Amino acid sequence: MIHGTGQPDLIDDLVIHPELASAARSALQSGAPILCDAHMVATGVTAGRLPAANQVQCFLNDPSVPALARRWNTTRTAAAVSLWEPVLSGAVVAVGNAPTALFHLLEMLRDGAPRPAAIVGCPVGFVGAAESKEALISLSCDHGIDIPFVTVRGRRGGSAMTSSAINALASEAE
Repeated sequence: MIHGTGQPDLIDDLVIHPELASAARSALQSGAPILCDAHMVATGVTAGRLPAANQVQCFLNDPSVPALARRWNTTRTAAAVSLWEPVLSGAVVAVGNAPTALFHLLEMLRDGAPRPAAIVGCPVGFVGAAESKEALISLSCDHGIDIPFVTVRGRRGGSAMTSSAINALASEAE
């Protein structure tokens, strides 16, 4: 993540669940899909590093997304996350752009959605990014939902950071 962003001071803001690497690698080796909030995140995942030709999926272009977003008065990204539910169990989640995607995922989990194997939750920005990542950090303490994750405190994040984490988790060499 540091290499992918050129930010050596990132280490001070990283929050890494102790079971993240083993949970994510095991899921990926078993063929779990990678669910991405944005095409930029999906594009940054290096297919050659994936241990089981894992599917990298982003549902932003699904034809039902614009209508869902309008009906729920939310972002397209958050609406697209709702389409993850049938493939969410055991998946590796990669949120690098939209805080609303991470907030919606956490809401789905609190409401009983299937649990992913791991979450890379690094949305970027000034509106909701820091808050969504703090909600991820406190998910276990506040709601008893313990899912391995990695995030970075504050406003930093983004596609490069998120896809770098996925690429590192996909390879034992990292």
